[in-house]
Amino acid sequence: MITILNVCGARPNFMKIAPLMRAYRAHPTIRPVLVHTGQHYDKNMSDLFFTQLQIPEPDVNLEVGSGSHAVQTAQIMQRFEPVVLEHRPQWVLVVGDVNSTIACGLVAVKLGVKLAHVEAGLRSFDRDMPEEVNRVLTDAISDLLFVSEPSGIENLRREGVSDGRVHFVGNVMIDTLRASRDQAERSPVLEQLGLRKGEYNVVTLHRPSNVDDPATLGRIATAFEEIQKDLPIVFPMHPRTVANLEKLGLAGRFRAMAGLRIVEPLGYLDFMKLTANAAVVLTDSGGIQEETTILGVYCLTIRENTERPVTITQGTNQLVGTDPERIIAAYRRCRATPLRSAPVPDKWDGKAAERIAAILAAQG
Repeated sequence: MITILNVCGARPNFMKIAPLMRAYRAHPTIRPVLVHTGQHYDKNMSDLFFTQLQIPEPDVNLEVGSGSHAVQTAQIMQRFEPVVLEHRPQWVLVVGDVNSTIACGLVAVKLGVKLAHVEAGLRSFDRDMPEEVNRVLTDAISDLLFVSEPSGIENLRREGVSDGRVHFVGNVMIDTLRASRDQAERSPVLEQLGLRKGEYNVVTLHRPSNVDDPATLGRIATAFEEIQKDLPIVFPMHPRTVANLEKLGLAGRFRAMAGLRIVEPLGYLDFMKLTANAAVVLTDSGGIQEETTILGVYCLTIRENTERPVTITQGTNQLVGTDPERIIAAYRRCRATPLRSAPVPDKWDGKAAERIAAILAAQG
């Protein structure tokens, strides 16, 4: 029997862990144990996702909560170590690039347990992003690296990772999206918000580089002020961003935009329905760059880099930075040009988790 501790902790992790928990069922030799670190604990960010994605109740909940990077990472490590010692797994599996990923990865390797990293090899080449540091360090200590796009293979090879540790399996987040499309389509969110297909834009912002700096956030606001004159903007706003608007003195400016509507964070199915029917999505999220590629919706990424280049070369994504003129110009090009169907990236076929489970089962 192969015991695998599967770690999730933050909203992006839930969409990645859900298909894995399903895929294990085909392998009776695998005993999966689900560990929720509690890094995200808001109802819409945690419990609702577990319900909608049909993720089983966590076997262990570390209930860490929020804190600085150092405090959060340290608390996760401190609380995860006894779990590893109790279950004595053959593998710890981590996903993505959040603090839970590197914290649990470090505990595993220090205790001599093999580590598997799902979504390995992604690189923005921007070490100012905490997620980039988490990615690089987790990949460096992992025994198996499951890659979602070709750039990941190239990056790991460049960093000296042996090819035998690397497996190109596809994208588990897209597994979840494909499995949930029909259910999301039944969401009443458009009616609830009084929206029509193709007649609104969606915004998400959460990265500290965008929402912690008043000058940067002010530039982004300038772009939104122009865009909302064309079509309404729906902005499901992270609680941290809400607090920052007040702290930075920008809340009044956002409230003054008649065409910008701030709503509570949405559950996965509601947000997918909202995104799938938008004219343009403006975001700084990595996962949304991937989802819009499959949903066939224009995505403008409010960053100067992306760790998911396949969404640009094969998808619907464009990097626009934070300069308002550049954002507005890109938006106008999107509105003037009908979106042609983009090719689906290789192995984004909804079966990535099945490939991962099969590889782990073969480890014996």
